[in-house]
Amino acid sequence: MRVISTDEKTSIQARRRIHASLPPASGRPTRVEHEYERRGAWAYLAAWDVHRAKIFGRCEATTGIAPFDRLVEDVMAQEPYRSARRVFWISDNGSSHRGQKADQRLRSRWPSVIPVHTPVHASWLNQVEIYFSTIIQCKVLTPSDFASLAELEAALLAFPYRYENSQPLSAGPSHERNLPPSCNGSKPHPCLPQRDPLEIRHRNSELEY
Repeated sequence: MRVISTDEKTSIQARRRIHASLPPASGRPTRVEHEYERRGAWAYLAAWDVHRAKIFGRCEATTGIAPFDRLVEDVMAQEPYRSARRVFWISDNGSSHRGQKADQRLRSRWPSVIPVHTPVHASWLNQVEIYFSTIIQCKVLTPSDFASLAELEAALLAFPYRYENSQPLSAGPSHERNLPPSCNGSKPHPCLPQRDPLEIRHRNSELEY
């Protein structure tokens, strides 16, 4: 049995700051330019194996049935999911995977898939929300400063590599495992641009506009 927690983060903008951010100095926090140019936006789809802390993600121009099915295909095409007897896919009630028709569509292509939906207005119960709100938002998208959509995509797609290789989870029951650690000090991914956007460069409380 495998358990996959999945969701979509829409309209992640590639914002290029008009002026470069200034690094912190003695007695002065980081300074981030508040004006920016929009360079486009991605929809980011992710699937999180809650037992293995394994992340699958992809960037799409928009959300919908076809992009979601491509994410499912990315996961179900490889082991151990391909040969698993049951793979539970936990999701909210988004239009691309809601209702009986969506369940039938998924089961017809992947018979081992068992869709499970969170209660309406309770998508926060889905564990992947931790990955989106705490990890992606803080460690990849803050502050948002990307020269292009390609740079933003590189950051989003390379982060799972760093997340998974930062430190293995400890053995033992799931409630006793360590929380995912900071990705500082992990090996760089070859796809990353030279200016590494994945560093935990700032915290919201330290920003000065």
